[in-house]
Amino acid sequence: MKKFMFLGAAVAAMLVASPAFAELKYKPGEDAKFTWANLDALKKVDLKGETLTIFGPWRGDDEKHVQVVLDYFREATGADVKYSSSENYEQQVVIDTSAGSPANISVLPQPGLIADLAAKGLLAPLTADDAKWMVDNYGAGQSWVDLGTSKGKDGAKNFYGFSYKTDVKSLVWYSPENFKDAGYKVPETMEDLIALSDKIVKDGGKPWCIGLGSGGATGWPATDWIEDIMLRTQKPEVYDGWVNNTVKFNDPAVIAALDIFGSFAKNDAYVDGGHAGVASIDFRDSPKGLFSTPPKCYMHHQASFIPSFFPEGTKMGKDVDFFYMPTYAAKADLGKPVLGAGTLFTITKDSKAARAFIDFLKLPLAHEIWMADGGFLTPLKSANPAAYASDAARKEGAMMAAATTFRFDGSDMMPGKIGAGAFWTGMVDFVGGKSSKDTADAIQKAWDALK
Repeated sequence: MKKFMFLGAAVAAMLVASPAFAELKYKPGEDAKFTWANLDALKKVDLKGETLTIFGPWRGDDEKHVQVVLDYFREATGADVKYSSSENYEQQVVIDTSAGSPANISVLPQPGLIADLAAKGLLAPLTADDAKWMVDNYGAGQSWVDLGTSKGKDGAKNFYGFSYKTDVKSLVWYSPENFKDAGYKVPETMEDLIALSDKIVKDGGKPWCIGLGSGGATGWPATDWIEDIMLRTQKPEVYDGWVNNTVKFNDPAVIAALDIFGSFAKNDAYVDGGHAGVASIDFRDSPKGLFSTPPKCYMHHQASFIPSFFPEGTKMGKDVDFFYMPTYAAKADLGKPVLGAGTLFTITKDSKAARAFIDFLKLPLAHEIWMADGGFLTPLKSANPAAYASDAARKEGAMMAAATTFRFDGSDMMPGKIGAGAFWTGMVDFVGGKSSKDTADAIQKAWDALK
């Protein structure tokens, strides 16, 4: 989740419990975009007298959103639901589980941490039915089950993490007006994207704005590029092996991905400011080239959060829009992979209410409420797209639901000294002139040093 830590200051730890039978934000039965029949079914679950504690990452506005969702569970079941968070909630989860005093449900965005907790026997496995439900109902459902599956203390694999509230990274941002003025069309394949980039250069423009600057985290935007390229050139199993280093960082498949990224980022004709500017331009400033007159660039690869850094007053769909980072026509067998991130719900203290809450997360209504509040994407195919608060979110959600493969941000799943260290600095060295092989060798050497 390192990509999103820049979006706002952390709020102090809080413990908030809305009163039972609170006034619901969206009135049951009044809006057809919500699956209100789910609420009627949920009312059959009697949890009066039960307390459910949930510990998660959401603070500030996001905490207001999750409380809106929780109110429906409270209203229908009678459960007393207490949600809490803290600035260093990941470390707090480790402390609380180790001390035997965790919340019933702990929400984490790090699959690696979930694997660590599972291996220590600190998580209660979800059921085979829970896993089957996800396979049947989520876009790329097996990918999500695999993401939440880890080895327990006994070495047996179990499903522990229920994914809910996701993010998409496989996006390319552009200005529809600039494309229209220049006569450009949104590319449908990677071959088309490269051809479009060459056409823009021929017309005297710069196709890309790329910025890797991010203070102490400089280099991370390049990791998303590499991850997207890996998913578009290799089978998911190779991506998984790369993430856990059974496929070495200096494997030819990874070096080839670096070279493809280099064909964009190290090409002075392709990038605003030339390759020298790529490492120094701050990622928050990088997309601004889309909005200058004349445009300094025509495309920008970045995750769904980047509109937070667009100029004030930018209108989505008019001033800016996005398209799916395309796949190679020559590799159609790889389907439609999506790179992203998200949060996983785990049971850290088992109870009847905890199991009922996991079942609640299967209901379209549990997704539609937050969809309507904004800042929420879901791969649940049965959730009503009309519930999304914006056309942009609806479009992103459709990508998630239609994905054939989903993979979590690879650098976030690597050891911290690699994914948030050697990989970042290696990408800066690479765009600065280091060869792909030397870069990959250096990162693998850092990985070997951990063993």
